[in-house]
Amino acid sequence: RFYQASSSEMFGKAQQVPQTEKTPFWPRSPYGVAKVFSFWATVNYRESYGLYASNGILFNHESPRRGETFVTRKISRAVAAIKHDLQNELFLGNLDAKRDWGYAPEYVEGMWRILQHDEGDDFVLATGETHTVREFVETAFAHVDLDWKKYVKHDPRYERPAEVDMLIGDASKAKKILDWEPKVRFHELVRIMVDADMELLSRETPRKHLGKLP
Repeated sequence: RFYQASSSEMFGKAQQVPQTEKTPFWPRSPYGVAKVFSFWATVNYRESYGLYASNGILFNHESPRRGETFVTRKISRAVAAIKHDLQNELFLGNLDAKRDWGYAPEYVEGMWRILQHDEGDDFVLATGETHTVREFVETAFAHVDLDWKKYVKHDPRYERPAEVDMLIGDASKAKKILDWEPKVRFHELVRIMVDADMELLSRETPRKHLGKLP
């Protein structure tokens, strides 16, 4: 059984809200373009050769394991560092970009459920909620009793040349066919990530991190 890891970035300049398995693609990055190719290659092999091949169109899914260059982990890591007096500022790009953020372990279960289905098919996995980067920042800093406006600075270097303004998924098909539905919502997700980075920095020698945090 073949599972193709598709992405909400395929929708890019989304033509409908929310996005479903039938929403036209309009990718806004080389990554999104490559994912569209992989999606249709998977569909083509399934329809042409009868292969069990599925596409999981996953919207943003986060956890403490997220790489530190991604905005969600960059924020949670910075919040913990600032709280531990290891960092003074956090530089970000577009705070108004909207994303549908979910909890990665639940999405991995969704991938597994896709592969348990009787036949290959395409499924959107998403929470159906959208939040701005600004909301993520506000929630993360508030969780440790800090005023984000004192620390967050805008840096145009982090602006995308072709921004994806808003992504929000409709996982109704996955709920109906796979009985999959996310339980961890936005505010809990942010708390999970901040708490994990707070714990990570509290366990390690603070001096080790000086001058090394992004």
